[in-house]
Amino acid sequence: MSGTFNKFFAIDLSTGSINEKRMDPEYFKIYVGGSALAARLFLEEGGTEAAPMAPESPLFIMAGPLVGTTFPGSSRFVMCARSPLTGIWGESASGGTFGADMKKSGLDGVAVTGKAGRPVYIFIDDGTVSIENADDFWGKDTYETIDALKKKHSEDRSARVLAIGPAGENRVKFAAVSNDKAHYFGRCGMGAVMGSKNLKAVIVRSTGKVPIADEEAYKAGRKSALETIKGSMVAESMHELGTNIGMDIGMMTGDVPIKNWSKGGELELGEVLGGPALVEKMLKKRGFCYACPIGCKPIVTVDTAEYKVEEGPGPEYETCATFGTMLMNNNLYAVAHVNELCNRFGLDTISCGTTIAFVMEAYEKGLLSRDNLDGLDLSWGNMSAVAELVKKIAHRDGFGDRAAEGSRALAESIGEAARDFVVTVKGLELPMHDPRGFHGMGLAYMNSNRGACHLQHTVQPVEQGMVAWDAAGFEEDYPATESRGKAKMVAIAENLGQMANAVCLCHFVYWAMGPEHLLDGFNSVTGFEFDMNAFLEAGRRAWVLKRALNNLMGVNEVDDKLPKRVLTALTEGMAEGSVPDEALMKKEYYEICGLNEKGFPTSELLGSLNLEFLKEKLY
Repeated sequence: MSGTFNKFFAIDLSTGSINEKRMDPEYFKIYVGGSALAARLFLEEGGTEAAPMAPESPLFIMAGPLVGTTFPGSSRFVMCARSPLTGIWGESASGGTFGADMKKSGLDGVAVTGKAGRPVYIFIDDGTVSIENADDFWGKDTYETIDALKKKHSEDRSARVLAIGPAGENRVKFAAVSNDKAHYFGRCGMGAVMGSKNLKAVIVRSTGKVPIADEEAYKAGRKSALETIKGSMVAESMHELGTNIGMDIGMMTGDVPIKNWSKGGELELGEVLGGPALVEKMLKKRGFCYACPIGCKPIVTVDTAEYKVEEGPGPEYETCATFGTMLMNNNLYAVAHVNELCNRFGLDTISCGTTIAFVMEAYEKGLLSRDNLDGLDLSWGNMSAVAELVKKIAHRDGFGDRAAEGSRALAESIGEAARDFVVTVKGLELPMHDPRGFHGMGLAYMNSNRGACHLQHTVQPVEQGMVAWDAAGFEEDYPATESRGKAKMVAIAENLGQMANAVCLCHFVYWAMGPEHLLDGFNSVTGFEFDMNAFLEAGRRAWVLKRALNNLMGVNEVDDKLPKRVLTALTEGMAEGSVPDEALMKKEYYEICGLNEKGFPTSELLGSLNLEFLKEKLY
C-alpha cells in the first residue's frame, strides 16, 4: 500500500519512552486510516477500560492515506480519545497544514499515554520525536503559545503547532486544541485530555513526500476532481460567504436553532448574523487549508472599542449560531469577540455557547440566580456577561467551574426542572442544525458515535438537496420533515462520512466533488481496487467498530434518543409543527443497520465486516 509509511510512535509521557510502532499491513485495507484506524488501536491499547483523563488513557493523533498528497481537501487529520465530556468514544478533526506536515515527516500518527511530571511538548522533526520542557509556555493562551513555539522552531523551515490554552490546562470538559490559531479540534474535549497529561503542545516540521501507488491515475483523478469542484455551487458559495452561508439558508429552511432551541422565525437575526453581514462588516480575506481549492476560512478584524478583534480567524457558522441566535444576540461584533476569547482560551464554541444558552434559560426560569452566577446578569443577549462567563469557564473560576463540566452535568446539578431544556445526545451538545427542520439529521444525531454530530456522516448535503449521489445508492429526493424512509439514507450517509474521516478529507470539498472522485483518488494513492460497494462497506465497518467501543463503555439502545426540547414542536418559523418520529426512525434504522434490541451489533453483522474479534468482548 502507498499513502502510508506504516509507522507511528507510541509516546509514554510518564516514563519519557518513545517507541516506533508498525501495524499489520492488512489494517490499512480493513480500517483505512484516520479515526477508523485510531478506533482499532484504541481498543488494543485498553482505551475502553481507562477513565478519560487517567494517565493510561490513550490519545491518538492520526492522518489518513490521502493526507499530505495534493489531492483536493486532503488537509484533515484527527484526534481521538475517550471523551472527558461524554465518557465514550471521542474524536475531533481539523484542517490547516499540520496533518500534511506530520504525514510528510514520515509518520501516520502518534499515540500518547501517561502523564508528564511537568509541562511538556512533543516535537516531531522529520520523523524524529522528542519530548521537550514546556514550563515557559504553561499558563499562556493558545495564540501566545503558538507564536512562541513557531519562533523557537522555525529557523530553517516552517513549524506547525497544536496547543492548548488555559481551558485545557484546567481540564474544562469541552476544552479545544488550537491548530496554528485558525483551526481547532473543538468537539469532545481533546484539549482536556492533553491537559490531563501535562501536554501543552505538539510541533511538527517536515521536508518529505507521501508515496503514491499510481502517479498517472492520481494526476488524472486529481484533475477531474478539481474540474468538478470548480463548477460546484457548494464550492463557490463557501468561498464567497464561508460556512456562515448556513445562517442565511438555514433561517429559510428551519435549520437554525434560536433561544436555546425554543423559538422559530426571527429572520432578522439571520440578516445581521449571516454570511453577507460578516463579509460586509469584518472580512479581510479568505484563508485556505492545505490542498484546498475552496478557501472558506474567514480572516476578520473588528475596530469597535467594546469588541475589538485584531486581524485573525473569524467566527464560523456554528459560532455565529451558538453565540448569536442561541443567545438572542444580534451583534456580530460581539460574536467575533467571544469567538476570539474561545480561540485563545481553547474552548469548543459549540459546547461553550450551548452551555451558556442553557444557563440563560435556567436564569430566566429562576433556577439560577445572580448569586449563583457570581453576580452576572445572564439575561438573553447580554454579551458583556457572556464574555465574563467564558473567561470564568476557561479558568474554572466560581460558577465557571460548574459550567466547565458541560450542560448535561450542569443540568443534573440543578435538578429535575432543568432536564427539559438541556439539549445533548450522549452528553454532547447538539451542533447548530435543527432536526425539526430535517428529520434525517435527528436520526443521525441519535446514532452518531461521538454524540450529536453533523460531520460523522453526509446527511446534511443529501437531505438538504445540495448533492445528488445516485452512485452511492441515494434516492433523488428526501422530504425534509418526513421521518419514514430516512433510515436507509442515514445509513448510507454514515458510510460515506466515516470514509471521509478515515481517509481524512474535508467534508466541504467532499460535498463539492462527490464520493466517486474520492474513491478514484483513494484507489490511485493506495493501490487498492475498491469499488463503491467495498468503499461503503469500509465505512460501515468503521461505524460498527466505534459503536462496539461505545457498547463496551456502557452505551445501549436507551442512549439513542433525542432531547425533549427538539421533540417539542415550534409554534413559528419554517419548521413550525414538525417533530421527528423518533421511535419509527429508530426501529427502521436498527433493522437496516443490524443492531439488536439492546443496540449492539449482531454477531452476524460483526462476522460480515471482519470484526469477529468483537464477538467475545460484546457477548
